[in-house]
Amino acid sequence: MHGNARELADNFDLERLTAEFYVDPYPTYRALRENAPIKRMPNGSYFLTRYDDLVAAYKNTKAFSSDKKKEFAPKYGASLLYEHHTTSLVFNDPPIHTRVRRLIMGALSPRAIAEMEGDLIRLVDRLLDGIAASASFDLIGDFASAIPIEVIGNLLDVPHEEREPLRDWSLAILGALEPVIGEAAFARGNRAVKDFLAYLEILVERRRARPGNPERDVLTKLIQGEPDGEKLTAKELLHNCIFLLNAGHETTTNLIGNGLVALFRHAAERARLIAHPEMIKTAIEEMLRYESSNQLGNRMAVEPVELGGLSLPAGTPITLCIGAANRDPAQFPDPERFDIGRMPNRHLAFATGAHQCAGMALARLEGAIAISRFLARFPNYALNGEPVRGGRVRFRGFLSVPCVSGA
Repeated sequence: MHGNARELADNFDLERLTAEFYVDPYPTYRALRENAPIKRMPNGSYFLTRYDDLVAAYKNTKAFSSDKKKEFAPKYGASLLYEHHTTSLVFNDPPIHTRVRRLIMGALSPRAIAEMEGDLIRLVDRLLDGIAASASFDLIGDFASAIPIEVIGNLLDVPHEEREPLRDWSLAILGALEPVIGEAAFARGNRAVKDFLAYLEILVERRRARPGNPERDVLTKLIQGEPDGEKLTAKELLHNCIFLLNAGHETTTNLIGNGLVALFRHAAERARLIAHPEMIKTAIEEMLRYESSNQLGNRMAVEPVELGGLSLPAGTPITLCIGAANRDPAQFPDPERFDIGRMPNRHLAFATGAHQCAGMALARLEGAIAISRFLARFPNYALNGEPVRGGRVRFRGFLSVPCVSGA
């Protein structure tokens, strides 16, 4: 294995990934952690796979910037994708990041999230009723992907009859974040931003005319800003609405899909969770660790910095490999084992530091309600054919998972 691992690490290039890697990146991640934990890519960027190195980069926002203007200019040019991805919360530094995040966190308060639970249970049960009515179903299309779209649709108070295009827009915009994209993906992403912005302008205009309850309606909260006068510009407002949908959509779909597939493939753990439904919280954390919905993050060194014994000059782009750090044996004993009772479990699926996911409490609630109610209803569900991966490296999930309910 060691010769093979060395070879995997030596040949790894984020811009030239193999088909095997998309199916199962973990042997490569392990080879990199062991042989080249801070690996220089042919394009001059560095790829980080150790848990402690990721935490160090996350915590040091002074040296490691999240601002993507420099990195995205050659990739996107003067396009709408460039405008979107350089305005959204996740790709900015303080003070812009601080201001936008404070507004979003204000609307995602623990009380607001607790109030969503009833609606969420009703939504999940309605989807489960639909599944029960047919012999076979698709775990993603008929269940996992329908949940976050509705939750975010409710958060922004998008009328139900207008939600249909949201998922395709989101997939197209996030698809353009892959390390390498072709012209078709670029065009699709730009068209999605354009259509989404046009739709949001109408939605915002309507909401300005008839504001909702800012405690519960994120869009109203973002429009009204802070009582001390902190308001978003028109452009920031629109792009951060897109960001909210994107951030909460595909990642949560992946959490639910990856989680239920992992439980199916680990029958003993599935039986354990069915016998002990109170373990759902630690089970969700293990699903997040074991198959992180978001596998890669990015930073730019803005000053010379020491990392893991290496000196990186200012201007060095780095990729933070969350999927590898979450299986680092230095942090997680027996990391390749799927253990729904794993404690402690300080995974990095939601990052850490200033950019820790603002919606993580909501994602955890969605995952817990969806998976626990699914299991209670269909304890004998089974895969019915080969699941189809999303063909993405940054976001790890399935496009479709054919299933039978086993009821």
